[in-house]
Amino acid sequence: MPTETFEFQVEARQLLQLMIHSVYSNKDVFLRELVSNASDALDKLRLAALRDDALDADVSDLHIELEIDKDARTLTVRDNGIGMSYDEVGQLIGTIANSGTAAFLRELREAQDTAGAEGLIGQFGVGFYSGFMVADEVTLLTRRAGEQRGTRWTSRGEGTYTLDAVDDAPQGTSVTLHLKPADPDNQLHDYTSVWTIKEIVKRYSDFITWPIRLVGETGDDEAAGPETLNSMKALWARSREEVSDEEYHELYKHISHDWRDPLETIQLQAEGTFEYQALLFVPSHAPHDLFNQNFKRGLQLYVKRVFIMDDCEELLPPYLRFVKGVVDAQDLSLNVSREILQQDRHIRMMQRRLTKKVLSSVRSMMADDAERYATFWREFGAVVKEGLVTDPDNRDAVLAVTSFATTHGDDGLVTLKQYVERMPDGQDDIYYITGESRESIDSSPHMEAFRERGIEVLLLTDPVDEVWVDAVGEYEGKRLRSIAKGEIDLAARGDDKSEDDREKQAEEYAGLLGWMRERLEEDIKEVRLSTRLTVSPACLVADANDLTPALENMYRAMGQEVPRTKRVLELNPDHALVKGLNEAYGEREDRSDLTETAELLYSLAVMAEGGRPKDPARFVQLMADRLERTL
Repeated sequence: MPTETFEFQVEARQLLQLMIHSVYSNKDVFLRELVSNASDALDKLRLAALRDDALDADVSDLHIELEIDKDARTLTVRDNGIGMSYDEVGQLIGTIANSGTAAFLRELREAQDTAGAEGLIGQFGVGFYSGFMVADEVTLLTRRAGEQRGTRWTSRGEGTYTLDAVDDAPQGTSVTLHLKPADPDNQLHDYTSVWTIKEIVKRYSDFITWPIRLVGETGDDEAAGPETLNSMKALWARSREEVSDEEYHELYKHISHDWRDPLETIQLQAEGTFEYQALLFVPSHAPHDLFNQNFKRGLQLYVKRVFIMDDCEELLPPYLRFVKGVVDAQDLSLNVSREILQQDRHIRMMQRRLTKKVLSSVRSMMADDAERYATFWREFGAVVKEGLVTDPDNRDAVLAVTSFATTHGDDGLVTLKQYVERMPDGQDDIYYITGESRESIDSSPHMEAFRERGIEVLLLTDPVDEVWVDAVGEYEGKRLRSIAKGEIDLAARGDDKSEDDREKQAEEYAGLLGWMRERLEEDIKEVRLSTRLTVSPACLVADANDLTPALENMYRAMGQEVPRTKRVLELNPDHALVKGLNEAYGEREDRSDLTETAELLYSLAVMAEGGRPKDPARFVQLMADRLERTL
């Protein structure tokens, strides 16, 4: 097969330019990324050999080699792992096979500081490209285990790369970096220095479970035969006192391909009839694809220090899918499959224990470090609240670490416990409102009477909020109640109107309400006077057990057909527009103009909650006609 030249895809070319011109302040991390990739390849080969006895692959001495050539100024990172086929090289190296690449590049350009940029790059798994920070040319030689022919990939990072087949390639992958000249002012060190390589491996990759060996001729600083540079100690099997925070952080970065330190480190050692160790990490920021259906979740599973899989979903529930880490079990089979894991009682026991440990750690964070908890909740609160719906066994524990924005504070968060503790006498319900944003909720007409009377309302802006409030129902005997659903009587709190006044007003508006209901019957089920409005002329209210428009839209987006729910139109009897409409209704025989006014009033109520009129063109025409008459 002749050598072929290809062009990088646009996104890959842009990323290469960013790498070459370096968004990194610390270029040493290129070696961590290449060693991490090599370690993954070794894990995958051992796992493949366990599951396929017929695989023609040598697994007798799996390791990573680092080879320095001072004269040629090259550094080679070599493994004898799973390797890649010709097609895989083109797919994985020639392009960036990640649906979020365009979003990544956009966010990268918007990052305000170097740390932010490094954090973004880690999310997108493009560690191989970091080699171009320190090299003018990169050559990759690989052969997939079980195949006869290998592949060579070469590029100078200038827009093209070459691919050719190789007959005598060894099993695994080697990446040879043709190094740029050292430039200390630009944090570009001499990576042909044995001391420099040893220091980088010790700092970033000491915990790697495979031996990292320094081999080959190294000029004046020659290594005396193969020298293993890393301790290979499993951090999760060591006591907390024996491991520094920096070592934990480097393990987290290796597992998650994140470039920022984790927010929280959680260690667990279970002893007894079923023994296992776990080392879990809560990231400091949410990945870009956290809510994507194909988000890769799960913990790394080991059995007696033997790697089994890197995304064991059965170890934590989906609402904790952002947690990264390692679980090392003593009593599982090395040949365990996903199907077996789904049925294994030990795995279910581990999930229950790990879930409780994560939630209790978050609760401790909440009590002891408000700033770190605020970061956690900002990044992962919307995901954690899914557990209120999907995990009834742990609902109380999830609710204990859940907090909310309220009308009694611009930025602060409160728990349901705090809300209940400061409820005034006479308030029996916990009030809430849902919406797309804090801004849309603040301007909602449903808030008017609550704001005027100083009644605290929870402000819920995540899509899952539409669902969990019904699943939870109440807290400490207090019902969770939407201020946009059902009839709410606030007359007893700060309202000067007597019961007689209200009855008289109801009689006065009875004719108008019945007439409007007939005219708007296609869209509404009832028209009534409101006690929740103080400024706006009208608002729409769902009955207590009806679906909200947001929930209807959510179901339709998931492909479920739900019938359109008619709602109640509430009128503010003290608003000049409503008063005038009622007077005109009583005085006129011909009410055709009033029908248009009723339509406009309904459309205004729809728009006030962020919706759009059923017939925008008709709405615009009616408004234009009315405005013309005022001139």
